[in-house]
Amino acid sequence: MKTLKQIIPKAAVIFLIFTLVCGVLYTGVVTGLAQLIFPKQANGSIIEVDGKKYGCELLGQKYTDDGHMWGRIMNIDVSTYIDENGKVLMYAAPSNLSPASEEYQQLVKERVEKLRAANPDMEESAVPVDLVTCSGSGLDPHISPAAAEYQVARISKAQNMTEDEVRAIIKKCTDGRFLWIFGEATVNVLKVNLMLDGILAQYRVPAVKYAAGIFRLML
Repeated sequence: MKTLKQIIPKAAVIFLIFTLVCGVLYTGVVTGLAQLIFPKQANGSIIEVDGKKYGCELLGQKYTDDGHMWGRIMNIDVSTYIDENGKVLMYAAPSNLSPASEEYQQLVKERVEKLRAANPDMEESAVPVDLVTCSGSGLDPHISPAAAEYQVARISKAQNMTEDEVRAIIKKCTDGRFLWIFGEATVNVLKVNLMLDGILAQYRVPAVKYAAGIFRLML
C-alpha cells in the first residue's frame, strides 16, 4: 500500500501541471485569441470617439429628455455604495417586484402615463411592453424596433429632424436576428442617441459579428 510520502509528491506534480495548463496556458491562449480576433469585444465593447469614452455597447444608459431615445426601465441605486474617495457609486439592478404585486402594477401604470404624455402623436398606439418593464439584468442596452418606432415622432420634433432621418439612424443601430433565425431584432439605445447628437457619425455592424457568435458557441 502506498504511503503518504509517495502520494504527496505525485499529487503536487499533477496539481502543478494542471495549474500551468488550465490557469496559465489556457487563459493566455484564450486572452490572446480574443485580443487578436475580437479586440473591441475583449476590451469591454467601449464606444470611443476621438479619444473620449461614452459608454459600453452592452450597458444601458438612462435618457428621459424629449430629444433622445428612451430605453428600458432602470432601477438606479445611489445610496448604497461609495468609492475610496467617498464619492457615490451608481449602479443598476433588476427589479425583484412580482408582476402580480400592486406596487409593480402601479409602476407600470405610471410609466405608461409618462410615455403617453411624452409621445402625444402615438396616443392611439399601444405602448410597447419593453418600455414599461425591466430587463432581467436591469442594464439591457436594447429595445425592440417597435419601441424605437414609438418614439420617432417625439425625437424628430425635438431634434428638428424628419421622421425618416430618425428612422435611418435607428436602422443603422438595429441588429437583426443571429444567423437570421435566433432571437429578435434589437435597437441599441446608446448608439442611436450618440448618432442623434452627432457624436457617433456612423455605425456599421462589424464583419466579424456573426463569426464571433459562432466562435463563442464552439467554445
